[in-house]
Amino acid sequence: MPKILIVSPGVLALLVPALLLALVGPTHAEKADRNQPIVVEADKPGTLDLQRQVVVFNGNVQIVQGTMIIRAERIEVREQTGGYRSAVATGVAGQPASYRQKRDGLNETVEGSADRIEYDAKAGTLRFVGNGAVRRLRNGVVADEITGAEIRWDDSAELFSVQGSGPAGGGRVRAVLTPQPEAASGPAR
Repeated sequence: MPKILIVSPGVLALLVPALLLALVGPTHAEKADRNQPIVVEADKPGTLDLQRQVVVFNGNVQIVQGTMIIRAERIEVREQTGGYRSAVATGVAGQPASYRQKRDGLNETVEGSADRIEYDAKAGTLRFVGNGAVRRLRNGVVADEITGAEIRWDDSAELFSVQGSGPAGGGRVRAVLTPQPEAASGPAR
């Protein structure tokens, strides 16, 4: 029978930083974030199951590491074969899970929200499942926005894909894409 340790949010934050290090991969995240401390806050006690390599946080959970912020009602982090980690952040009605992080070397931030956000470190993907919305902000202003039932970000390919809520992913999706601003020193036309 697996042993489950129940600890307070403060103690849990001290015990599990190593399990959360892989959460900063997607969206060509700010490289400096990887060297920042991870701060975990939750309103309710969490669990750390050492046998199954699972950490669960509940109740208005917030994870911050550098520019990366994840908020959800529940976050579960699992250690996978090969040392990779996966995480699922789940929201509640009227309060979806959210993700925000600055992009490396750019004055851009990617933010997203969905009923559930799934992160797979091995695949390098983020999935925004159920009422997904992902926005890219340039200088704090929304430049691009994608909405749909499921949005997938593949970090290595720098590729977003979006599906609707109909059969086999069909159904209406929406993307608003803003052109890059012209350089101020560019040729006059």
